[in-house]
Amino acid sequence: MNRHQHHLLHLTYIRTLILFVVCITLVIAVPRLRLQPDLLSTGLCLAALILLNLMTYLRLHSNWPVLDAEFFAQLCADVIIYAALLYQFGGASNPFVFVLLLPLIVCATTLPRKFTLLMALLVAGLYSSLMFNHLPLLDFSAAHQHTLVQLFHQHITGLWISFLLTVGVISVYVVQMRNALIERDQQLGKAREQRIHDRQLLTLATLAAGTAHELRTPLSTLRVVLSDLQQEHPELDADLSLMQQQIDLCNSRLRQLSEEATLSQPQPQRCDLFLSSLLDAWQLMRPQAAYRLTDVLQPAPCIQASMTLQQALINLLNNAADASPDAIEISLTATATDRITLTLRDRGPGLTAEQLANLGKPFFTTKGGLGIGLFLTVTSLATQEGEVRLYNHPGGGTLTEVSLPTCPCDPEEAENV
Repeated sequence: MNRHQHHLLHLTYIRTLILFVVCITLVIAVPRLRLQPDLLSTGLCLAALILLNLMTYLRLHSNWPVLDAEFFAQLCADVIIYAALLYQFGGASNPFVFVLLLPLIVCATTLPRKFTLLMALLVAGLYSSLMFNHLPLLDFSAAHQHTLVQLFHQHITGLWISFLLTVGVISVYVVQMRNALIERDQQLGKAREQRIHDRQLLTLATLAAGTAHELRTPLSTLRVVLSDLQQEHPELDADLSLMQQQIDLCNSRLRQLSEEATLSQPQPQRCDLFLSSLLDAWQLMRPQAAYRLTDVLQPAPCIQASMTLQQALINLLNNAADASPDAIEISLTATATDRITLTLRDRGPGLTAEQLANLGKPFFTTKGGLGIGLFLTVTSLATQEGEVRLYNHPGGGTLTEVSLPTCPCDPEEAENV
């Protein structure tokens, strides 16, 4: 439902309220003031307002968006119907003439300036016309003797009711419009941030793909050069073999990067098995790093495991290991029926207020690196409905919490639970 559909819904509420007030006023005022309205014309006006409300209600169930011109036409129809009703009952002298201002107020708060100016001209023209062209509200013939004091009190009473009605409608409607505008601004802000985030991610992906492609040539050249050096300088065979292993590792990582880019959807896996394989792979890369499992969820549910998720968690483990001189405390717990939380506690110096405010933004780093590790981690987790939060632990260090959704296990996985 777009914004004008919300406005149309609120407009139906206003019309319903006005219909109710008009009907009650006619029931009370006609016998008391001995009015003789044109029942056919009055009935046609009320029927037109009811029909317009019903058509609007049906319109709200359509998938077509409500444009500015259509919403303006609805407000014009309201003004014309209200003016026709006022024509039957004294025109501008009717204390309920302020009802003409309601469509103008709605127009001013929801539509561009040109529509507001057109609505102002329409309302002003109709009000001016009702000053000189209307049916008299009271018949001052001999059969209807109303004292001046009685007429004054009745007019004041009508103004009071009209004022309360106008105040109530304006207050409720303006509050609704303000909330709708705030909500729309928030949605626009989130969409703008998402576009910026996607643009930054696309830039990083393009740079990574270009870098990976360009690295193949120098690595191939280095392999050939090292092979020649091994033949010419056998005394350096140990060092050259180590360099060859490093080049092979770089080539392996580039091939893995290309393969991971074409992987299918993540596959369900028990979270404890995924964590165990993750820590084994991480220890091969960081043999000096130490960790301690303090709690592992049992029975273990399944999560959507992928290489992307594994790399995101490895980034967090590396950050914790870089900051902590002691072993990292790792725990896996359940925070809800359908989510698990992986907690990493390091013993480092913690984070400053500026670092906490900028963590997750691209090219912001606290370690002097490129500043894209945590940004890519946050993005990778978001693709799997995951979240990451970092806090300063009261006992010192940083507490990293990763929240992930669970999923149904495959039959083979379920047998191992």
